[in-house]
Amino acid sequence: MAKTALLFAGQGAQFVGMGRDLAESHPTAKALIEQADEALGYSLSEICFFGPEEQLVRTEHAQPAIYLVGWAALQLLREQVPGLAFDATAGLSLGEFTALAAADALGFEDGLRVVRRRGEVMQEACEASAGGMAAIVGLDEEAVRSVCDQADVSLANLNCPGQIVVSGDTDKIDVACDAAKTAGAKRAIPLPVAGAYHSPLMQPAQSGLGEILAKVELCEPSVPVYSNVTGQAHANARTIAGAMVEQVTSPVKWEACIHAMIADGVTRFIELGPGTALTGFMRRIDRTAEVLNVGDCDSLAKAAEALNA
Repeated sequence: MAKTALLFAGQGAQFVGMGRDLAESHPTAKALIEQADEALGYSLSEICFFGPEEQLVRTEHAQPAIYLVGWAALQLLREQVPGLAFDATAGLSLGEFTALAAADALGFEDGLRVVRRRGEVMQEACEASAGGMAAIVGLDEEAVRSVCDQADVSLANLNCPGQIVVSGDTDKIDVACDAAKTAGAKRAIPLPVAGAYHSPLMQPAQSGLGEILAKVELCEPSVPVYSNVTGQAHANARTIAGAMVEQVTSPVKWEACIHAMIADGVTRFIELGPGTALTGFMRRIDRTAEVLNVGDCDSLAKAAEALNA
């Protein structure tokens, strides 16, 4: 029997205005966003809907904002598709928390507070170091690992064939880009990010994240949730917190997660939240898979029509 997986966007997908049409058109989304503002104690929705962009892109705002829009998109899809069933979840970096919430392993408000704190401690780690990231296009993993060794940077995101992100000290990122081009990369592009995510430079964020995770209840997932750290499903509730702390400094094994889900019988993927980056990765991983998106009212209507057919 064909299986469906939910996918949730990660940091970088944010844009000013995301989720606004959902809130204006659907009472459920409006109520969730108001609930989030109350839980956080400030108007995240104001920043999410109206910016300014320099506030939204700050890690402590971007992370809960993306989590919230992905969660709202899922709840609206459930309303529009009463028989919606899914067999697995996964999320890119930050999105793994939304995936855990979707699988009932983490409460919505607990998850919101956790990603807010995660954003704060990661922002602090960014400000304590001069780090950056770069996308390497057109080289395989082995070649990029060689580039990392030459430049003393880290693999950060194994997104899809031919698209790998590296992370480390800013000056070493420039060296890595030059080394990648010498090795035959089609492109090596420094990314507009606040720091060196998924590298050892993020280690100071781990203790703060671990402290808040220790204060929330993590339950057995109702469906498998695929871990960025291992590329496989989390073993059980007891291992989730440790994996999520480790994820801050570990490479995101996104392509491995997708291949594992496909091996487990998933043929349909639904991307929830702002942007369509995960859909783009999917086209490079397996073009035969069906992919739907829910991020605004138009995509919600199209996805609901396809699922109700």
